[in-house]
Amino acid sequence: MEAMEAVLRNFKQIPCPDGDQCTTPSCQWQHSWDRNPPAASSSASPAPLTKQDETLAQDTDGPRKRRRTSSEAGSATAITTATGAVSPPPLKRKAPEHSTLPAPASKVQRPVATAPASLTTPSRATASISASPSTASKQSAAKQITAPKQQATPRKPETLNPRHLTSAAPASHEFRFKALKMLHEQFKRLNDEVKKDVKEDEQKLVLTEQELIWLALDAEQKMATEKPVIYTNVIKNEIMAYRKKTPGRWRDERLAEWQKKNEPKTPVKKLRLGPPKEVKTGLTPQEEVSFLIHLLTPITELAEHGYVVRPPTYEEIRRACEGEEASLGWEVCDRCTTRFQVFPGRREEDGALTSGGTCTHHSGRAYFPERVPGTVDRPPKRYRCCQETVGESTGCTVGSTHVFKASAPSRLAALMPFMETPPNPSVPKDRAVCFDCEMGYTARGLELIRLTATSWPDGKELLDVIVRPIGEVLDLNSRYSGVWPEDIANAEEWSPGKPLTTVVESSDTGRTKKKHMTIVPSPMVARDLLFSLICPETPLIGHALENDLNAVRIVHPTIIDTALLFPHRRGLPMRYSLKMLMETELNKAIQVDTKENRGHDSGEDARAAGELVRLKVMEKWDQMKGEGWMVVDGAFVPPGWGKTNIKGGALSERFLEKEEGELGEADEVEPVVLDGSGTGGKLYSL
Repeated sequence: MEAMEAVLRNFKQIPCPDGDQCTTPSCQWQHSWDRNPPAASSSASPAPLTKQDETLAQDTDGPRKRRRTSSEAGSATAITTATGAVSPPPLKRKAPEHSTLPAPASKVQRPVATAPASLTTPSRATASISASPSTASKQSAAKQITAPKQQATPRKPETLNPRHLTSAAPASHEFRFKALKMLHEQFKRLNDEVKKDVKEDEQKLVLTEQELIWLALDAEQKMATEKPVIYTNVIKNEIMAYRKKTPGRWRDERLAEWQKKNEPKTPVKKLRLGPPKEVKTGLTPQEEVSFLIHLLTPITELAEHGYVVRPPTYEEIRRACEGEEASLGWEVCDRCTTRFQVFPGRREEDGALTSGGTCTHHSGRAYFPERVPGTVDRPPKRYRCCQETVGESTGCTVGSTHVFKASAPSRLAALMPFMETPPNPSVPKDRAVCFDCEMGYTARGLELIRLTATSWPDGKELLDVIVRPIGEVLDLNSRYSGVWPEDIANAEEWSPGKPLTTVVESSDTGRTKKKHMTIVPSPMVARDLLFSLICPETPLIGHALENDLNAVRIVHPTIIDTALLFPHRRGLPMRYSLKMLMETELNKAIQVDTKENRGHDSGEDARAAGELVRLKVMEKWDQMKGEGWMVVDGAFVPPGWGKTNIKGGALSERFLEKEEGELGEADEVEPVVLDGSGTGGKLYSL
């Protein structure tokens, strides 16, 4: 049996009689796709190898055994084969007798006899011999590094026979074969029609017989694997669709497919932003703050959007702690979904924080590219980071360790308890607060590492500090958080009584230096600093604030979330990013990486959310003015307010339709007086 296998293996060195047109499955002869790079035909009779040829062959394909001669039988000196570049013998030295010994037949059949011509030409050999040994060695090494370019392996020809599927076949082989033949017939009919009147520049759209077979096989396999339950109906409908298809539409499909195949992958198209949109509300800053009551999301609806509306109970926290202890530190990576073990406080044996080694993942999100004109199918999902198709690669970025995050409120409270915003009489009533948080991965999950708060609507900075997390840092997520290791190392320790804001210095050249930050000892201290700026009635403004509030462990009742003010056209859970909203709504670019600013800037994000809220105030107020609302002495007056109490402005249509005697008590309403607290008076929807 072994002798037979040896004989069959030798057939692989002999070219197939049918050449590259062979369609025999598992053919025992040699084809162009069996050798890479392609080698010359091995049918020629081998020539005796010289010493130099043998050396070059060894350098190309590694050391080889050679037949031992009788003159060496009694020699006690072992002959070693060099694995690197070997210099030729000096000119006056006589080469050993065995240097011209022909190699065994089994060795001649290997690709050594077909080494590149650049290595075996007499001119190059003469040049190497005439040089010094050291120079010849360097030249030989240089020749070996410059290898010929490998050509793309051609696709193996196939017959019109359904492919074998890794999963269960959706139908019998007989049905699949008949359907495949009918589909191929329609492809061939359309291809022949296009071929009749094809132009010179459209020759690329005409497929060969083998390409038609590949096209039919690919289409049938896709339907069999993606829709196995309804495979029979799908392939029947596909055959009928191509039976009704015209040659013109077939030509358009082939053109779109050719463009998709030959055009290089391009990154995501950046929007060309026009001039920034100017926001003019027509209101004073105090009136803008009072108007925010019309944009608040009721606390009863916040839970539907992932907000924590009440602190977890003691029993819920206790169960979360028990579950965490029972898991023994096993988590699922937030980036590559690999299970790994985390060791808070470091493992005693080696001081490791996690197990599982490095983390290979895609740093960008997946998205659907724009459809190519003339195509019907939706293009596959791609990653924004590397433009790779989803499912084709494990990742383009390698992290030093796996990371995780906890999302359950009870587990978050087990590390740091939630707190409701306490009353604070010293907080100004004519101010709202925009805030944004940046998070990083630690041995305790996703923790707060930077907190920024600005006033609204003027955008003045109120608070900006780096936060030292509770757990050991695994990954600062600097690409998105904007917090780098040197920021923490150079940050100044905060102490009570120090100012909460920092001044950005400028260099002599006029370029802005990086901000010198202040670091607080824990997330609890950062939360207390934020509590000193707000009260329960203070509107908190931000984008996707449920993540920021969970990071600080705050339950706040007065929320304005730009992700909810500007909902996605497809509805939840889809959301527009803050960067996208700024580009489409205000024609402004944020989160742009520069040499001075790498990653996101929480202050920039907080102010961007405030600008979007001002835009919504302008749009909402324009709408309300059209309905008859007015501002009277700083109060927002609803339509239909008492006739004798109106001071300026126009009456609403509904009010003017009534006769003087028909005005009832329900129509004589008081104006809606909204103070800076945002609670105001009663609203009337007439």
